[in-house]
Amino acid sequence: MTDDTDLQRLCVHESIGNKIPKKGFVEAFDELSIPVELVDDGETYDEGDAVASFKPRPEFLDAGWVHVIRAGYDAFSTDEYEASGTPLTNSTGIHGTTVGEIAVGYMLSLARMLHIYRDHQNDTDWYEPDYQRPFTVENERLCVIGLGTLGQGISKRADALGMDVVGVRRSQESVPGVSEVYHPDDLPEAIADARFVAVAVPHTPATEDMISTAELEAMREDAYLINVARGPIVDEGALVDALDTGAIAGAGLDVFETEPLPEESPLWDFEEVIISPHRGSATNRYHLDIAELVAENVRRYQAGESLKNRVA
Repeated sequence: MTDDTDLQRLCVHESIGNKIPKKGFVEAFDELSIPVELVDDGETYDEGDAVASFKPRPEFLDAGWVHVIRAGYDAFSTDEYEASGTPLTNSTGIHGTTVGEIAVGYMLSLARMLHIYRDHQNDTDWYEPDYQRPFTVENERLCVIGLGTLGQGISKRADALGMDVVGVRRSQESVPGVSEVYHPDDLPEAIADARFVAVAVPHTPATEDMISTAELEAMREDAYLINVARGPIVDEGALVDALDTGAIAGAGLDVFETEPLPEESPLWDFEEVIISPHRGSATNRYHLDIAELVAENVRRYQAGESLKNRVA
């Protein structure tokens, strides 16, 4: 629950421009019950202020409530927010469609070679692949690691394409479209028979390097790794080695240990690796999805109700 202090304004920190249009985001709150201001570094805050930001700032701890406009909030110290009593919320729960689509897009492209055809198109080369190489995703097994919003968004769309979807998570509760749920302790078994392995867990100390040499060796040689979660969950050096040795067939990657991905990274050079610049959630209405979540939490805060997606 929040305290009895009413919010007097919503401060939109200019760092949101890293992901969404600043002007469009502010305009999305035209009907909000409190004023909305675009602010830069150097602003001061008190309990009457709510802040929406992409990056953390020490002064945010003086605000009444802070919202992270992305799902990942590891850059924000939850310990500091707990100590200050300032509620911290994030933007999880709105990426099922956007990230689900890009993950399925990777799988379709890797199966039907769309990325390779485009490469040859750039060279005006009428390329015809080996007969055995293209395949359909229908009836292929997909293992989704993590069955939260992202994982369920991927699973739903893969199931609609006729894929055999299994999942990994601590809770054994069934998920629509997922035929079997494995415990994380059984990860090697879960991924062993999968043609695609999709990573959809949050980045925490427990999930760092969750996919490393042993896991990649447990995968099929004709399998593909999909990472739409966070870069550090996959041991990048081990992934490069697995691609080099043919331990796996390829990968679709939207996130990396270092972003932007350095020019010297070997990942750029693999024909069977698709790289996108951490834009799994990027659509022309992403700012509206976030604004809707923030507006709902403004209403909840003013009503003294529990904030949605509170992480500290």
